[in-house]
Amino acid sequence: MKNWIGRLLGGSDKETPTPAGAVAAAVLDNEDMPAEIDSAFYRWLTASSGTNATSEVEEQILAEVRALSADPENASGLVPRIPELVAQLLGALSDENISTAALSAEVGRDLVLVAEVIREANSAYYRPVKPIETLEGAVTMLGLNGLRMLLARIAFRPLVKVKVQGVARQVAPNVWRHSERCAFAASVMAPGLSAGVFESYLAGLMQNVGLQVAFQVADRICAGKVPGSGAFGTDLFAASRQLSAVIALHWDFPPEVVEAIEESGQPDPSHLAEALAQGDRIAKLRLLLDAGVIEAEDSFVAVGLNGFQRRCLGKLADLAD
Repeated sequence: MKNWIGRLLGGSDKETPTPAGAVAAAVLDNEDMPAEIDSAFYRWLTASSGTNATSEVEEQILAEVRALSADPENASGLVPRIPELVAQLLGALSDENISTAALSAEVGRDLVLVAEVIREANSAYYRPVKPIETLEGAVTMLGLNGLRMLLARIAFRPLVKVKVQGVARQVAPNVWRHSERCAFAASVMAPGLSAGVFESYLAGLMQNVGLQVAFQVADRICAGKVPGSGAFGTDLFAASRQLSAVIALHWDFPPEVVEAIEESGQPDPSHLAEALAQGDRIAKLRLLLDAGVIEAEDSFVAVGLNGFQRRCLGKLADLAD
């Protein structure tokens, strides 16, 4: 995997115009709200596997996750590798001057990817006037940036959808749903924060890789369960983000992406880290809304998001699983 990520980043942020004054760094009226959202999301995510655990057990889990952050070789070995063909395609897409015909030829090398690209072009997000049936038509609809994001998403599926048992397997579908929506929302937030669009998308996809490893640790220590405390969940999210950053660094992700994952949710973040933090929050609220845990009038939404972020929240409803 090393060195391929750096070949992807051919100025993709130029393709998404900055919404004039629409996005500024989000300032919540309630400083505790981000932690409250994390807590609510964790309790929902682990509802079927949460248990009352002692503080000693909680600290043991957190200590092991943090220890893995000091052992990137071992930590990265707990998640799958990105398929080589997808990595090659992403490398080819780093050329902004590549033609639609050349893009179609690259994608056409794999029939599974062809089907994915056509399906994406016909999704509710793109809403074509009439069904798109050809690969070239689908590539034209997605554009270079859309195709780059789609292929990155395909590449990351095996990283989050780990083939393990227990809690990690139970939560994997919703962790992946969050990853997709976080990546999309972060890329939407990016232009107004002067952050790179594709870098924000990449950070959103990468952020939860450490979380799946953390759930494997918790499952082993709690014998098929995880602590159900929302406060523990916020600590686990923070520790797993640091683990994700360590794995990203070990895999030679761009330094700004690694830094964004490390700083997301922290004081004085970089512009990219702020885009990631906003995307993360919007994605969590989308899943809580879809699950009926909160309503659209909830203060998490009404107070926690500005108008532009609420429009992004609504757009996430169009993303297919």
